[in-house]
Amino acid sequence: MGENQGVLHHSDAVVLIGSCFSDNIGAKMQSAMMNAMVNPFGTLYNPLSIAAGIQRLIDGDAIPGNTLFSLNGVWNSYCFHSRYSLADKQATLNGMNARIVEGQARLKTCQALIVTLGTAMVYRLKSTGEVVANCHKVPQHEFTRQMASVDEMTQVLTSMVERFHKFNPKARVIFTVSPIRHIADGLDVNSLSKAMLRVTINNVQQRFPQLVDYFPAYEIVMDDLRDYRFYAADMVHPSDVAIEYIWQAFQATYFDDRSAQAIARCERVSKRLQHRHMGASRELIERFNADTQAVLRNLVSEYPYLEDFVNNL
Repeated sequence: MGENQGVLHHSDAVVLIGSCFSDNIGAKMQSAMMNAMVNPFGTLYNPLSIAAGIQRLIDGDAIPGNTLFSLNGVWNSYCFHSRYSLADKQATLNGMNARIVEGQARLKTCQALIVTLGTAMVYRLKSTGEVVANCHKVPQHEFTRQMASVDEMTQVLTSMVERFHKFNPKARVIFTVSPIRHIADGLDVNSLSKAMLRVTINNVQQRFPQLVDYFPAYEIVMDDLRDYRFYAADMVHPSDVAIEYIWQAFQATYFDDRSAQAIARCERVSKRLQHRHMGASRELIERFNADTQAVLRNLVSEYPYLEDFVNNL
């Protein structure tokens, strides 16, 4: 998997958008002290909503207050995941639009945009025809449910890549298909959906061979690991062991040896920072904290680009 080795570096800025797999790998990058922004809209699943979100970041298009709706005691937007839904309308709007402002800045300066497609199934709001990013438990009769066609997804993602490349010419786009099963639609529909996503990405990759890559996260779980041991208890999401395996494969594909060494070192330091003292004496805690500060100083000395990250700890 090393043909793209050196495409990414530990010091690079990365934006990840899409299915839960973006959250998984994004968390690994953040634990490795990488400059990674993960899902500014929250988790997104279908290509049409993902492309619309990226276009909103490019345009800096704020969410209008009159598009929010109240349900179950919180305010929601069909463009955002429910993790941003709050009881106060203005706080909800402020939080969402702050993410758009930050996301635009991060997208403009990143070296890579990683897009994870989860499903080809889309939900359209009957009243407007809008494809929603999240249904927010609105009654199902308010939506029409359909599988987006390969042609439609190819067109939307091709346009997205073109616009993104004009917005940030130096960045690469890495597509993945999420290995997470969407079993609510049935295993047969899930299989068809994943196949359609894979064909769509191949179409886009052929259109932009120097700009677009595909990382086979889905294939690693289906064809390499191929065992229910590598799924969590729900038999839908990959287990921590599977996520780590994919993360190691991603590193081997895109990072050079120096970056891989930096990642391993930063992951060890992150574990140290998360250490919780159970029953230790004050003297031992103070000694541990002093040693940790020395470790951080040495880390910044070797990797100066981490200075801002360490200062913000």
